[in-house]
Amino acid sequence: MAELRKRQELPEDVGSDDCLASYTHIYSPDLLKDQVAFITGGGSGIGLRIAEIFMRHGCDVVIASRNLDKLKEGAVKLSAVSGRRCLPLRIDVRQPESIVGAVDETLKEFGRLDILINNAAGNFLCPASALSFNAFKTVLEIDTMGTFNTSKVVYEKWFK
Repeated sequence: MAELRKRQELPEDVGSDDCLASYTHIYSPDLLKDQVAFITGGGSGIGLRIAEIFMRHGCDVVIASRNLDKLKEGAVKLSAVSGRRCLPLRIDVRQPESIVGAVDETLKEFGRLDILINNAAGNFLCPASALSFNAFKTVLEIDTMGTFNTSKVVYEKWFK
């Protein structure tokens, strides 16, 4: 009973990758008009919600992660709710060459890149004592090296 009540009190976007049923613009609806954002880890969770809010404010986005099927599904939902363009691209932030290809595709499609959101993350939901050495290494490679890799590629290809 308490679990059901707790679930009913959560905001609608918790536990779902569906777009918000309604959205009230806190900022100007065209705050990000014609900007382009590149969002790693954009296929679900926080990254998908960032993409949605950016798109509702006029931004076109690239959502990038390892699961292309999830990305394509998310891109369809996001474009339908916002009317903006969403390009789903498969990357692995641990592999700089995959990032290079995705940034090249972004620039080919949109001609610019204004915003980078490093949201890709590796997670193992367990106590640290249960985390293997390899699992911890994977988390560091994705969270730390992946952030550096993506930032460096975007800087070298566009911001520089």
